[in-house]
Order: sequence, then C-alpha cells, then structure tokens
Amino acid sequence: MASSALAASRSQPASPRPSVSIDHFSTDRLTAERLHESHLADLVALHLDPEVSRFLGGVRSAETTKAYVATNMTHWDQHGYGLWALRTKDRAFAGRAGIRRILVDGVDETEIAYAFKRDLWGRGLASEIAVALTEIGLSRLDLSSLIGLVFVEHGASRRVLEKSNYLLEKTTIHHGEDVVIYRIQR
Repeated sequence: MASSALAASRSQPASPRPSVSIDHFSTDRLTAERLHESHLADLVALHLDPEVSRFLGGVRSAETTKAYVATNMTHWDQHGYGLWALRTKDRAFAGRAGIRRILVDGVDETEIAYAFKRDLWGRGLASEIAVALTEIGLSRLDLSSLIGLVFVEHGASRRVLEKSNYLLEKTTIHHGEDVVIYRIQR
C-alpha cells in the first residue's frame, strides 16, 4: 500500500486551475512525474502491448499515443492535474497513472486511471497508486468525488478500486464498451 505521507512538490498554478498542482509525488515503491513529451517512447511501448491495452480500448499506434500525450499535457495546463509517468525506485519506467476529467453519460466526472507494464502486474502497484491518487484527488486537490471507470470483465482493476474503498455505482456503456463506474466521495 502507499505510504500515508506522500512526498509531493507543489507549484503555484495560474487561475483558473486549482490552488494546488502536484507535478511529482512518490509512494513506497513508485515515483511519479508530470507527463511530458520525454515519456513518449515509454508510453508507445506500453500502449503497443496487446495485453496491457486490452482494457484501455485496444492497442494504440505511435501516432495515437503522441496525440494522447499532447491531449494529456493540455489537460494539465487546463486543470492543474492529469497523468503522471511512473517509475520504480530504480528509475525504470513502470507505467502511467493519473487524475483526469472525462465525460461519462453526459456528466463531467473526474477519474483515476492507471496502467502498468505487464511484467509488474500482480505486485500490488495498482492498489498502491490507487490509494495515492485518491488521497491526492480528495485531500490535496479538494475534489468532492472520484470515479474509477473499468471494463466490466476487468476483475483485477475492479478489485483494486474495491480495496481502495470505491463503491460500485452503476454499469453503463462508454465508447461502445460495457463498463462499471465505482465512486468514492470526500
């Protein structure tokens, strides 16, 4: 599980972003840094893995991932939070995780999201990062609630959210896929 005290660096964002921006943070076993172009090669490799991408909407080309990085960097500029690149304590790329605004069933929501390299699955890193993202979102960013949006058949990710005290709210269709929405509130 994540350390209860997250080490975070804060910068003063410009209005209308939230009063706190957390560009870097760490957990017991991971470090996170604000997503930027230098992470592109690692993300391309992550998104080209069919097993990793199975529950992310499918394999993404290098061009699609480049657009994804640009979109998520813009999200940071607009909202003061977004996706982080994750590294293990030995500085090896581990995956990505974040807090981002999305539209679900016509409602503007804020979700936590995470994806890890396949060789890191089964080590509790998703649970560790989910706890950290939840603490950042609810406490540091002062968001009223967070959701986890998960493919119905993705049992491992559903268990991560359940262990992180998210409650199953509903089943819906998102981008043509059957998904469940879990929520946690402040």
